[in-house]
Amino acid sequence: MHFDPILLSYLRQATRVTALTGAGASQESGLRTFRDEQGGFWAQYDPRDLATPEAFARNPKLVWDWYAERRAAARLSQPNPGHFALVEMESLVQTFTLITQNVDGLHRAAGSRNPLELHGNLERVKCSQCGEQAADWDESSESVPPCPLCGGFLRPDVVWFGESLPAEVLDAAVKATRVSQVFFSIGTSGLVHPAASLALAARERGAVIVEINAEPTPLTPRADFFFAGRSGEILPALRRAVWG
Repeated sequence: MHFDPILLSYLRQATRVTALTGAGASQESGLRTFRDEQGGFWAQYDPRDLATPEAFARNPKLVWDWYAERRAAARLSQPNPGHFALVEMESLVQTFTLITQNVDGLHRAAGSRNPLELHGNLERVKCSQCGEQAADWDESSESVPPCPLCGGFLRPDVVWFGESLPAEVLDAAVKATRVSQVFFSIGTSGLVHPAASLALAARERGAVIVEINAEPTPLTPRADFFFAGRSGEILPALRRAVWG
């Protein structure tokens, strides 16, 4: 695979690199995207009708069961070469920040030390009433497990439609973006905000923007380098071309 020598030079000199990943990065591990995930019994539902506080209030068991299936699917999947290439880049760049919109935990499974999970993580649950995280819960229960502190229903610790992103995580992502010398946008549609605005914020601060996606997005015309294809193929090749 051929890479522009200018890009290779930028990466060899960069000491502050940020990468944002979206559903495309996990799709290569066999996970369906959020909007394509419906199948079987779940085909009758719009995902957006299962991912709101209102949906959980109406039918907590339905929402809990859907996320239990998503959690099970994530546990059966494995990180792909793109995930591992990002782990290697983290060890090669002085300051490397990984931001993800994905909730499947595959970056952590691959070895990423501290991914900023903008939308939460399926493996965590919290109380729908008091907001406290639960260290463990009865996954075999036929009903929605209760919070050990207040008795409220537990819910997935993910960001639903209409909810704000976790403030500390978003703040860390914005800070990393603002000082980036190179910013990667990987497998993300560029349509979901505020994550979609990060690449543009990095560009305004002078960062080199590298986009890797299966097809062009709204970001593509403003990216310095665009690679159409699979991050699981492009990222390992790029890592080898830059660092050997």
